[in-house]
Amino acid sequence: MAEMNEATIRKDRLRFTKNKLSANLVILSIVANALYFVDIYRSNVGNYYYTLLIGISVVYNLVFMLAAFLSSEGIKNYKLSYCFVAIVLGIIQAGRIFWLPISALNAPNPVVGAENATVMTGGQFAFVTACLVISAALLVIAGITGIIKTTTLNNYRAELEKNDMRS
Repeated sequence: MAEMNEATIRKDRLRFTKNKLSANLVILSIVANALYFVDIYRSNVGNYYYTLLIGISVVYNLVFMLAAFLSSEGIKNYKLSYCFVAIVLGIIQAGRIFWLPISALNAPNPVVGAENATVMTGGQFAFVTACLVISAALLVIAGITGIIKTTTLNNYRAELEKNDMRS
C-alpha cells in the first residue's frame, strides 16, 4: 500500500467527517440576522413599521432562516448546490442594507417631533447594518469554504475510483 502523506490524509478525512466549519458559519449568520430583526421589530416609532414593507420583511426573515438552515445542513454533508445557495443568501443579506435600514434612517420620526429626528437613529443603523454585513460575510465565507472542501472531496473520490479501476 502506498504511503500516505499529510495532504492525502486530510483529503481522506473529509470522507468521514462533516463540514462543520461551513455549517456553523451559516448558523452564526442566522444568529446575526436574528439580532437584526429583533432590533428592528422592537422599535416603536408611531406607525412607521406597521406597513406592508414590514410584513414582507417578516416573511422574508422566516424564509431566510429556513433557507439558511437548510443550506447549513446541505453544506455539512458536502452538497455543492447548497454552497451556492449560501453565497446567494449572503449577497441578498448585503443588499438588504439598502432596503429597510436606509429608508428608516432617512424617514422623519413622527413621534419625536424634533427637527432632523429620524425613525432609525445613527446608532441603531450602525448596529443593524453591522448585523447584516456580518450575516452576509459569514454566508459567503461558508459558501466558499464549502465549495473548496466539497470540490476537494469530490476530486479525491474520483481519484480513488480511478485507482480502484486500475487495480
